[in-house]
Amino acid sequence: MAEHGDIKLLVEDTFNKEIQHGVYLVDFYADWCGPCRMMTPVLEKVAKEVKGKATIGKLDIDKAQKIASEFQVTSIPTLILYKEGKEVGRLVGLRDAATVKNFIDGAK
Repeated sequence: MAEHGDIKLLVEDTFNKEIQHGVYLVDFYADWCGPCRMMTPVLEKVAKEVKGKATIGKLDIDKAQKIASEFQVTSIPTLILYKEGKEVGRLVGLRDAATVKNFIDGAK
């Protein structure tokens, strides 16, 4: 797992362990996806605002096809919110920072 600013870059091998604690928002994305690239600065902004309350991570669906399939991610970007390892909500498509922040706040 690497970091990109305040966003963690997740990998398939450690994904389930990573999301087990606290509130965790995962951006399922692909490098070739235009809307996914547009989502990154939004998530970077939100990550600064929720630091210490929630973690934001990104998972490349091309490199983690098993996880994407397990969580039935069929469109990207898909944001899945986990609390203590359990899915508590999801957003599909490009969203603004206020929407994403409110989505995360709703899980606390």
